[in-house]
Amino acid sequence: MFTVRSSAVGPHRLTRRSFLQAGTLGVGGLALGDYLKLQANAAPAARASRDTSVILFWLSGGPGHMETWDPKPDSPAEYRGPLAAIPTRLPGVQFSELMPEQAKLMDKLAVVRTIKHDSGDHTKSNHWMLTGFEGPAFNAPDFKTQRRPSMGAAVARLRGPNRPGMPPYAAIPHLRGGTDNFFHYSAYLGGGANPFVVESDPNAPDFRVKNLAMPGDVNFDRLEDRRHMLEVVDGVRRNADRRAADLGEHYQRAFDLLTSKQVADAFDINREPAALRDRYGRHTFGQSALLARRLVEAGVTFVTVNCVPWDHHGTPPQLKTEEGAKLLIPHLDRAMGGLVADLIQRGLYEKTLIVAMGEFGRTPKMNTFAGRDHWGQTFSVLFGGGGLRMGQTIGRSSARGEYVLDRPFTPADVTATVFKHLGIDGHATTFQDGQGRPMFLVEHGEPIRELVG
Repeated sequence: MFTVRSSAVGPHRLTRRSFLQAGTLGVGGLALGDYLKLQANAAPAARASRDTSVILFWLSGGPGHMETWDPKPDSPAEYRGPLAAIPTRLPGVQFSELMPEQAKLMDKLAVVRTIKHDSGDHTKSNHWMLTGFEGPAFNAPDFKTQRRPSMGAAVARLRGPNRPGMPPYAAIPHLRGGTDNFFHYSAYLGGGANPFVVESDPNAPDFRVKNLAMPGDVNFDRLEDRRHMLEVVDGVRRNADRRAADLGEHYQRAFDLLTSKQVADAFDINREPAALRDRYGRHTFGQSALLARRLVEAGVTFVTVNCVPWDHHGTPPQLKTEEGAKLLIPHLDRAMGGLVADLIQRGLYEKTLIVAMGEFGRTPKMNTFAGRDHWGQTFSVLFGGGGLRMGQTIGRSSARGEYVLDRPFTPADVTATVFKHLGIDGHATTFQDGQGRPMFLVEHGEPIRELVG
């Protein structure tokens, strides 16, 4: 159980020295105070008036559209694959047999079946889907260089948290992955727009948020003693060095976050009833989705649920398509069903946009290893809630799932739709890159009109 105790002390300044002696809280390699300092430097330029949020299910590796939201049951066996299709609540629309929960909720979901960027490169496509801009190829010298900020980072910069004291952008349970999962970060927006990464599995019996954990030998009384003892010395240093004074202010904010009952409550998943936890599924996908709901309810604006791995070629050690599908899709389905129902019950579904996507789809024709390879010619993205128009599929792929027949969409259209939900006009928003050049948040994409009206 994650526990943070509220401090009863007065408005004393937490110094850099005392905070470092008490222990640092790592966020992407930064101490928490440094993270908050950078976040303050990247303070929101403008805030939309709506209390809206996003939960992104990031399916790194690329799930097959045939095994998820665009099955082709009438195509030849080598195309339709090993799974059957089932009807959904929307007449004429079918999902994979492994998605019964989402099938029952189809009137409350929308699927865009014709996302297209033509790339089969994990690295390039990962960047493309997360930022709306084509990324570097895997074999390029700069293949780990993020060219544009991710959606979550841009939202952190522009919107900040929906409630003071919460991080604007969080990731659960981590952002690791074996398929070039590099581009969830801020690029030229500064470290303060990076995600707060939980780095712990909410399904674990001993779940604790590592980035908000005090060292085992330090309690709050000792921390407070250090603050008092060093106040005079550091006050002299602050008077001599204005930058130290600024840093001290940010470390005070770090202390406030560390001791915040609001933050403690948001991350304490054990407060949820056992029956609700069961409804989401007692696995990493399910409990991460439940924690995401707790975070948006507490005021986090953008949460990424990192669901990995989906790269199922069939060649050892990679899984065959059927093996991978049966391992991952039921957990995703259970988590999605639990989240949608929970958000609706709490009156949060209209304000919370759910997006589920990977960097591309899988080849329509199975390979000789009973797997599917990379395919960027057409694939699906799921949307839920957010006040958008639900109960529809948008776009049509060919009978064998190979190409777009009607209404092609780009990754930039996806990001523009997400920003639209959050009250951000991507075409009217620019940031300066590292060379001081203005860079538009969205250049060529448009919000998907069937969704936004």
